[in-house]
Amino acid sequence: MKNTAEVLRDLVEPSNIAVHSTLQLAGDVSVAAAEDDKQRKAKDLDRLRRKPGLCPVPAKDLCRLAQLTTWDVLHSFGRAITLARRGAGRGLAEHWSCLKYNQALTGNSDSFIGLSAEGRETADYYKALQSGELGTGFALALAKRLLSRRYPNHFVSIVPADTALRAGWALTSRDSGPKSGYRYRPQFFAEVWRPGEPSRVFPIACKGNHSGLSASHTQLASASTHAEAVHIGAWDETPCLVFSTELPLDGPLTVHALEAGGSGGWLDAPERVLDHELEDVNVYPGIRPIAQSDNTAEPEPGYHVSPDLYGWFQHTLARTAAAGLTAFAGDTRATAPYLTKRQGQRHFTGFTHAATGSVQDARHRFFGVEFVGTDHVFRLNRKRVEAFSGVAEDLFRHLEEGRVEKYRREVYARRSTWPRDVWASRWDGPVSIHPDGSVLAMRLFHD
Repeated sequence: MKNTAEVLRDLVEPSNIAVHSTLQLAGDVSVAAAEDDKQRKAKDLDRLRRKPGLCPVPAKDLCRLAQLTTWDVLHSFGRAITLARRGAGRGLAEHWSCLKYNQALTGNSDSFIGLSAEGRETADYYKALQSGELGTGFALALAKRLLSRRYPNHFVSIVPADTALRAGWALTSRDSGPKSGYRYRPQFFAEVWRPGEPSRVFPIACKGNHSGLSASHTQLASASTHAEAVHIGAWDETPCLVFSTELPLDGPLTVHALEAGGSGGWLDAPERVLDHELEDVNVYPGIRPIAQSDNTAEPEPGYHVSPDLYGWFQHTLARTAAAGLTAFAGDTRATAPYLTKRQGQRHFTGFTHAATGSVQDARHRFFGVEFVGTDHVFRLNRKRVEAFSGVAEDLFRHLEEGRVEKYRREVYARRSTWPRDVWASRWDGPVSIHPDGSVLAMRLFHD
């Protein structure tokens, strides 16, 4: 077994990631979808609506071979689940769960990344959990890279779809308002934006498996149903990205990716003042398809962001993204005002279960930048290690005071200026800094 210092070094070792996106893959996914439709029909179940026109991602946009560090992937996963509402805890809360995978992967610059011995052992007991969570990390890291290449003068924000949609729709029986009655939806939205301009939104559906290529075909067919559940603008014009990460017990990890094009996804209404608080609204559930002849088409199940909702939805995405950052820094007081009641505001106010709360009371300096946030001490191979998550202090102060507009202007201006180093010698551990101003760092704990 590697000692703790070796594990920390391995976390920042760049490794090759195999990305598979071909016409053959798109065809195999269509076959898997048709087989699923056949089985549902035999069971007298309704036929699912899937995203039409899934196709490969062009090689110029997403290289067939990419390099990532495990630490960057875990940072992407940790940021994504800060508002996941996976339990009664908060703060220590959900985003720290990414750290349980710091020994699950192995690889180096001369090889493909894959499961380590610990990752293979974990898969025997928590197969679906590990593959799903790691699949999320890899999918989001690659989605941000892809969209940043396509929109080089824009900023890419990842927002949890459930949290964003809850501001307008009642997703479950526990939510107040007209019930959507539809359990399919993407896991995330990617908002591509520039200050003061219309933004574009891409639903993202991502899954993972430890089984093999055929399982990924089935997962991508299922992901197309989740991505199709949200329409922004005209019927079937919303672009999307779908991923299935294959983590075999023996062999390299492969991310299978497809996309659907379209002219929609643009939120081109006049911007609302993002500093203003967001209120729950009740949007009538359903997506209105294109009418045939003079007949009024019945709405299909799902969530439709129609043109009159563009400004509201852009407002929702910006404030939900802000909530994710302040939660990542451990500040529940700053997080609560960014969320509506249905989005889970109460999870960041009031009583906290013992050992599940965090507080924004730590600060560290990395590569000349001051960060504030929260920390957590735990054991790794019997040694105590300290993990720190936070946000650049000047940007955090904007969010703490409700200045979302100023935060977005400044983080956009600094999007390509953040340090790229992955090991801080003074801190003596791995450090990941993302363009949104967030940081994740870990080191051996010294009394």
